[in-house]
Amino acid sequence: MKRPDDGKLVEPISRRRLLKIGALTAASLLIPGAALAEDWIRIPHERMPIEPVHRYIGRRSGVRQSGYTIRKHPPSESSDLTRSLSMYNVHTGENLNTTYWEYGDYVPGALEEVNHFFRDFRANEIKPIDPRLLDILYSMHRQLDTDKPINLVSGYRSPATNAWLASFMEGVAPHSMHVEARAADINIPGRQLSFLQRVALALQGGGVGYYPRSGFVHVDTGRVRRW
Repeated sequence: MKRPDDGKLVEPISRRRLLKIGALTAASLLIPGAALAEDWIRIPHERMPIEPVHRYIGRRSGVRQSGYTIRKHPPSESSDLTRSLSMYNVHTGENLNTTYWEYGDYVPGALEEVNHFFRDFRANEIKPIDPRLLDILYSMHRQLDTDKPINLVSGYRSPATNAWLASFMEGVAPHSMHVEARAADINIPGRQLSFLQRVALALQGGGVGYYPRSGFVHVDTGRVRRW
């Protein structure tokens, strides 16, 4: 294993995967909306709307997820039968290991687990997480070629918590996507932040922020942008 400038051990990644991600990143920056390789999850925007209403999710469960109507992904060659996430919350010490997507449907019970895991732990408030954010995290983890869990640094923030953080921390937007439950600040053990950034940019799934001093990469389901 290599040891980068920050002194952390970095797991090796295949040269083929590294070159592939580099090429995709370059393509996504030069050609907005460039198609990803067939084994990437596409993160649609206009074609898979998430509406702020109350409806039932899934034909099988009849369970209602407050806050979002969840529609199926458009069929594609890259669709998986199941999609799972393994995450660790650095503030609460909690672990999340869940299959949130099965055979064309988001799993309501798993989404409830996700909402609790991503909660504002300071205010103990929960808001339904945009499921498209889970697809971004899933696709990133898959491409990073690691079995280590994703570290969650920040998920949902209540308006009060976000205002408090903005009062003394640089880079906290007054109208943050975290307040809308559409953003996550993450890192992954053994993977350099610059590599996470490149993978996120290549996805073209939303906003990507790079915070090497704070030790995380921000991803969200807003419009495609970078900072």
